Amino acid sequence: MQLQVNIGIDQLIELVKTLPEKDIDKLKTELEKKKKSATNREEFLSFLMKGPVFSKKQLNAIAKTRKAINQWRTK
Repeated sequence: MQLQVNIGIDQLIELVKTLPEKDIDKLKTELEKKKKSATNREEFLSFLMKGPVFSKKQLNAIAKTRKAINQWRTK
């Protein structure tokens, strides 16, 4: 079962203020985990996008090699 409630940010802040101290700490920890996770994902995507890529010449060489290997395997 799932329950969805639409409340404004101001109402949410007021609700958080009424929480006990240990629950607020737990909420902070969970929010930090999510923030770090999003940051790590962005860093990883950035790393991938900056990585090396094949040139057209290299891709042609790979295609020719693959074709030759496939011909060799079918004989």
